Amino acid sequence: MKNIVYFDLETQKSADEVGGWGNIRDMRMSVGVTYSTARGDYKIYGEAQVNDLIKELQRADLVVGFNTVRFDYDVLVGHNTFFDPAQLNTLDMLVELEKSLGHRIKLDALANATFGLEKTAEGLQAIEWFKQGKLVEIAEYCCFDVKLTKLIHEYGVEHKQLHYTNKSGKKLTVPVKW
Repeated sequence: MKNIVYFDLETQKSADEVGGWGNIRDMRMSVGVTYSTARGDYKIYGEAQVNDLIKELQRADLVVGFNTVRFDYDVLVGHNTFFDPAQLNTLDMLVELEKSLGHRIKLDALANATFGLEKTAEGLQAIEWFKQGKLVEIAEYCCFDVKLTKLIHEYGVEHKQLHYTNKSGKKLTVPVKW
């Protein structure tokens, strides 16, 4: 059985707090979440378990995420300079959709148009929760994002297309080859 690992993480700091988007590695992970198809469940990692999270990603047949290559992996490299994301078989849905559409799209735009679902919060809220010590809230939010990522990926695999809403609220469809 192929082990697909769906993955997302939240950070302790914002881009503004670390001197801009060029310093993603300094943002530090607060919580990371995976869903493994081999295990059939979610796993939540705190900052102290970041190397265990990296090991799980390295063992996956495929890592699926949303903005994983340009964001999440950079955050992990900030924790472990020996981590080499290029060694992972990764499907970053944002990267693939950007190639097709010519612009970036939000996970929320896909979830809403495809399933009528919305994200439960946003990254800046998760940073505030971290500062307040509300790690359970971050874990719940991150788990839901992983669930949305999984649902969207599976829908794309089955239907060879995804639905999204553009900035003016119009529902559109984009073909995918996953």
